[in-house]
Order: sequence, then C-alpha cells, then structure tokens
Amino acid sequence: MSANTNPMKNKNTAAFFAQAALAFGVSAVGLLVGILYLPLDAWQRSFLAMTGLFVITSSFTLAKVIRDAQEGSSVLSRLDEARLERLLAEHDPYRANQL
Repeated sequence: MSANTNPMKNKNTAAFFAQAALAFGVSAVGLLVGILYLPLDAWQRSFLAMTGLFVITSSFTLAKVIRDAQEGSSVLSRLDEARLERLLAEHDPYRANQL
C-alpha cells in the first residue's frame, strides 16, 4: 500500500462534540418539558412521549446506518486502490512475452 492510504481520521474537535452533546440534551429536555406542560390528557402525553422517544432512537439508528455505509464505501475504495497499485507494481512493460 502507498503512504497516502491512511485510515480515516476523526475530524471532530472536542468543542464540536461537546456542542453536539449539549444540543441533544437541551432538545431532549425541552421536548420532555413541553410534553409535561401541554394541557393534555395522560394518554395524549404518553403518545407524545413515545413518539419523541421513537424519533430519538430512529435518529441514532439512521446516523449509524449512514456512518456504516460511508465507512464501507471508504474501505472498498481503499481495497480497489491497493489492488490497482499491486497490478501496476507487478506490470513490467519491458518484459519479453513468454509463450
């Protein structure tokens, strides 16, 4: 393999990670407070709470699926590049054809 085929590096800073975690926490608490203070019956609150929980869990699942697809395509691309480099390294244009 060549020197330019490095594994993918994490480009997120600690500040970005903290901001994302804080935004998630604030939005989840805001959803919970909003559900608690709406003038609704208990079954309506339960429905909204279950829907909010489903949105949160499905968002995590979607993010994981997208990440896995991205990592998979990156690995396939690096494998194809390594195969091409091996073929080019093995190819000798000055070698006499031997029958």
